[in-house]
Amino acid sequence: MDYKHLLDIILSNLDEGIIVTDTQANIIFYNEPATNIAGIDPAAAIGKNILEVFPGLTEETSTFYYVLRQRQPLLNHVQHYTNYQGKQVATVTSTIPMFEDGQLVGAVEIFKDLTQVVQLSEKILALQKELAGRKNPGKARGNGTRYTFADILTHNPVLQDILHRARKVAASPSPILIYGETGTGKELLVQAIHNACPERRQHAFIAQNCAALPPTLLESLLFGTAAGSFTGAKDRPGLFELADGGTLFLDEINSLDRDLQAKLLRVLQDGVIRRIGDTMTRTVNVRVIAASNEHPLKLLQEKRLRQDLYYRLNVIFFHLPPLRERKEDIPLLAEHFIHKYRQQLKKDIQGLAPEVLELFYRHNWPGNVRELEHVIESAVNLADGPLLTQADLPREHPGLLDPAPLPQPAQPLLPLKQALQDLETRLLQTALQQAGNQLTQAARLLGIPKQTLHNKLKKYGLHPKNET
Repeated sequence: MDYKHLLDIILSNLDEGIIVTDTQANIIFYNEPATNIAGIDPAAAIGKNILEVFPGLTEETSTFYYVLRQRQPLLNHVQHYTNYQGKQVATVTSTIPMFEDGQLVGAVEIFKDLTQVVQLSEKILALQKELAGRKNPGKARGNGTRYTFADILTHNPVLQDILHRARKVAASPSPILIYGETGTGKELLVQAIHNACPERRQHAFIAQNCAALPPTLLESLLFGTAAGSFTGAKDRPGLFELADGGTLFLDEINSLDRDLQAKLLRVLQDGVIRRIGDTMTRTVNVRVIAASNEHPLKLLQEKRLRQDLYYRLNVIFFHLPPLRERKEDIPLLAEHFIHKYRQQLKKDIQGLAPEVLELFYRHNWPGNVRELEHVIESAVNLADGPLLTQADLPREHPGLLDPAPLPQPAQPLLPLKQALQDLETRLLQTALQQAGNQLTQAARLLGIPKQTLHNKLKKYGLHPKNET
């Protein structure tokens, strides 16, 4: 195999660039990605000093000069500068010194274009700043939210208990940690909590997905920047300042690197932030609500979540149940989504055909409520009759049209109310059997309060032998 040819193929298809310089920062190897970040032909770059190719940099701001002087690597550094063609660009770079027999011989840098991501983040900040400036007292809408507790539909006792507790803590400044699978409605709950607080709903609600941006860029987005902190940096507030008086929702908190977790911990403890490159601190009044689609205890065990941050966030904890554990809500949610999309799509759809409801009960819903909504939206688009039938369902949807069989299929199909009562009775009997008729343990298995279990047993005429 021609390994030189193989290396040429690999380099020509990378979306990262590679630059190698000598100890004087003169370029000896240059591979430009297809994005043409530097704006110069690779052959023309050879022999030039790094500051000639990137005229927007100086010896003080160049990563190559820094690494060659310090003899230490500089990883995942975000740079903003003017390229060879005079265009403003942003890159994330990792620059590493090269040694041979203990002597410094140069440096190698791998860089990737971040220009579009930076422009997008700046637009987000501008929009959030505009939103934060809109005061709309007395209304839940107009503050960056769409939902209140009235928008959360459920018959599930576990979720009802969560909503009851969430209402009680809505006016508290304490942090909240929410765990739930993707699509369970974490942001919907967070917005409802924000809008249930008379003081905070007058201010901005800001949501940020922590997995959406690289750590360095996310840090500047959260904390803001001071002019001159890096080339092209402006005096700009971050999301903490924009959310002052309101709520900052950090989704996928498990994606934060540990350094940024430490900075977040300081804000939670002291209510103080400092823009990147600034010497002045600012006090903010922000309620932080964090969410994860992985269980926090798993994150702790795998050391992806700092223990001190976990304890600070976990003052109030909610675990949102997946749809497969609250299937009694399927008819309620389906009716809501049918009403929503028949209005949007101007269709005369009245409900679900019985065979579709049975398929919905048998499906596992890995995408949870969001998946159910998308299935119904697709079906309403295709439907012609007054009921959504099996023929209207998306054919390529995994597992929906060929679901696992019910443990005890009911034939003939019972009325929905009777079927739900039978299912609930079986669940109660199973929980009592597994708990050895210990009511406290049975309630824990079902995830409901003991008094709720008492009421349900009385409702269905079930009398355990040992009522403890």
